[in-house]
Amino acid sequence: MNLIGKEAPDLTLPATGNKEITLSDYKGSTIVLYFYPKDMTPGCTTQACDFRDQTALFKEQGAVVIGISPDPVDRHEKFMEKHGLSFPLLADEELKAANAYDVWRLKKNFGKEYMGIVRSTFVIDRNFTVVKEWRGVRVKDHVNEVLEFVKGLSS
Repeated sequence: MNLIGKEAPDLTLPATGNKEITLSDYKGSTIVLYFYPKDMTPGCTTQACDFRDQTALFKEQGAVVIGISPDPVDRHEKFMEKHGLSFPLLADEELKAANAYDVWRLKKNFGKEYMGIVRSTFVIDRNFTVVKEWRGVRVKDHVNEVLEFVKGLSS
């Protein structure tokens, strides 16, 4: 399913900081919404830290970064604390967001098949329209690619 050009699926999920976050509350800002499989794993930690290290540059472009995984909020809190993350992480334990964005998929790893999150990033513009999506993301250099795309939106 390609979401580019469509209104972003809106959702409300429990988030770090003892809050609930509704995506459409960020209408008027550019939203960088990224889905990742699991807190505290090597690839997900690298990705989160890459976003953390570029957060100020995203803010300069009027963009907010939001991470989503199926992990519960208490695990997100530990992940944030351990790595000094400065953006919210949303808990999608019921897979509502994963299904709405079509990132809960059959995966294969070492010959085994299982359902899981396909690492994906979506850029949602100020009008709440999906303008870019990356699916099956490779972590290396991905955040820089997203930042360059977001910079292009504001120029």
